[in-house]
Amino acid sequence: MQDAPHFFGYGSLVNRATHAYPSAHRARVQGWRRVWRHARLRPVAFLSVEPAPGAEIEGLIAAVPGGDWAALDAREAAYRRERVTTGIRHEAPHRPEVALYRLPDGGHAAPSAAHPILLSYVDVVVQGYLREFGQAGAERFFETTAGWEAPILDDRAAPRYPRHQGLGADERAFVDAMLRGLSARILPATA
Repeated sequence: MQDAPHFFGYGSLVNRATHAYPSAHRARVQGWRRVWRHARLRPVAFLSVEPAPGAEIEGLIAAVPGGDWAALDAREAAYRRERVTTGIRHEAPHRPEVALYRLPDGGHAAPSAAHPILLSYVDVVVQGYLREFGQAGAERFFETTAGWEAPILDDRAAPRYPRHQGLGADERAFVDAMLRGLSARILPATA
């Protein structure tokens, strides 16, 4: 896998339970920040990244077997794949080519009550950060992500996020406490 290109995951791809990509390593990328956005191709808001001089975010890099991007491109269909040429640090023993996915300029808007963030998606992402970077890293996820004023739909009882994962009581309590600390607006799910 040393010659295979790698992706940089900064959201649900940080949670290894959501994918089967081998050779994953913790990583940081400078010059980007995460932001909650709504894309026309999806009914709810998701994470994207945008250029942000001086910012740094954590995530995972992982090999794309055989350089075959088709499955990952399909998973990230609303996004555009973009090569990261500077500011990437990681724990891989070699220096692979790395790409990240982001929403194309002009192809997205701020989340809204009609297009909220799913709590089941937040749960998956935060669970990944807790497992990879510990509590301090999960706290940094919240601190280095913009858009928390967006409404969050509490869909935990019937998760709408297709790769949702069950959270332990401590993980759930952590997510809830962080959202309370941000004064996040939680919307009840309707049947």
